[in-house]
Amino acid sequence: MKNNKLTPEEKKVIVQKGTEKPFSGKYYDHYKQGIYTCKRCDAKLFRSDDKFDSGCGWPSFDDEIENAIKRLPDADGIRTEIQCANCGAHLGHVFEGEQLTEKNLRHCVNSISLDFIPQEKAQAIFAAGCFWGVEYLFNQLEGVIKTEVGYIGGKTENPSYQEVCNTNSGHAEAVKVVYDPEKISYDKLVKYFFEIHDFEQFNRQGPDIGEQYRSAIFFEDEQQKQTAEKYIQILTKMGYEVETVLEPSQTFWKAEKYHQDYYEKNERQPYCHIHKNIFPE
Repeated sequence: MKNNKLTPEEKKVIVQKGTEKPFSGKYYDHYKQGIYTCKRCDAKLFRSDDKFDSGCGWPSFDDEIENAIKRLPDADGIRTEIQCANCGAHLGHVFEGEQLTEKNLRHCVNSISLDFIPQEKAQAIFAAGCFWGVEYLFNQLEGVIKTEVGYIGGKTENPSYQEVCNTNSGHAEAVKVVYDPEKISYDKLVKYFFEIHDFEQFNRQGPDIGEQYRSAIFFEDEQQKQTAEKYIQILTKMGYEVETVLEPSQTFWKAEKYHQDYYEKNERQPYCHIHKNIFPE
């Protein structure tokens, strides 16, 4: 489970169950489209469509993402506390019967307990051998906003490159792709992923051998999973023996600075990745 580093002010609310001052939080008067996430673990909590102005001084939501919130009796014996169901971070309180919306529910949440993902951005995580070449090629696509290389899918926290290469950590070298869905679709990213590496190789890519070089798609939700499964089925029907595995997304540990944008910084070209068309237009 991801556990982001918290500032002292964030700890006072998220860990020690304090309350920020009303009308002071950055998300109180905030109505952009997107998803509100947990500050500590990045779990998705609330949709912007469920946010409303209750006049109370804190962000208010009349619904939650399914199974995202845990309710507990508050220490005062009167109110109901709400926590992130994934990590237990204190969010605020929930109130019923106020007749403020049709759903008659108000999640009163501290801004400091939240982060926000704008709707115009989405992310995908792919592993296809050495992450230098994978990142280089994804950066060529219009609609890709930024990329990061890192490690995912293993058993240890915050692994180093040496640990991934020389121990049985279970991590894969992977690339996080942040993209604009209005300019490029997840479908196109998945097709491109299969077209830039040899997905018929098991736990290797060219001269790079090991579990860390496996072909894998780390899906963020059920829709991404179904899209990946669709293209694996298409490739199988085309006669390919697909070794790509699908794994649920988990903590993505950012790799060391010298690995980021490696080929661009070193003015070199990928040695085992090249784009070749597989899917008919």
